[in-house]
Amino acid sequence: MKLFREGDLEFEFPDQAAPRRFDDPKTHRLAHCMKAIDCIFEWRGDTYFLEIKDPENPKSQTKAKDRFLRDFQSDVLNNKLTIKYRDSFIYEYASGRVKGRVHYVVVICMKNLDSHLLSNRSDGLRKSLPLEGPNGPWQRPFVSSCTVLNIDAWKRLFTQIPVRRVSEVVSGSTPNQA
Repeated sequence: MKLFREGDLEFEFPDQAAPRRFDDPKTHRLAHCMKAIDCIFEWRGDTYFLEIKDPENPKSQTKAKDRFLRDFQSDVLNNKLTIKYRDSFIYEYASGRVKGRVHYVVVICMKNLDSHLLSNRSDGLRKSLPLEGPNGPWQRPFVSSCTVLNIDAWKRLFTQIPVRRVSEVVSGSTPNQA
């Protein structure tokens, strides 16, 4: 198993998923002009771009939480997520590392996100990214799927990639939801 930690969240990937941090200036040498998603991993022959937003991180500042909520309720968050995907895809495509279909998964760690809100965010993001190219010139899709999830939805869809909140494990509380 390989651990991937983003802030207070820790994902446990099977070895064959080969997760790698993408938003690291040591490996993403164009951070000055291109945005980067958090993690890229391979799963069942496809490539997954994973972006993690954690406004409920115990170390988050109130101002940052408030700004995230404003961005979430407007188009600002979708615009930021769209740019992150586009820049990351271009970088990986130009590097020759895009394999199979590419799926964009955004995990937003907020306990009060219900399936309706998640569905609305997913729909908004799909509209910002071209899931299908124009008739004719594209031989493969730019993105095969785009999904916004909370932690519970991640756990249901990616049962072989568990996630936990590190601070809950350290404090001794039961990690029932990150």
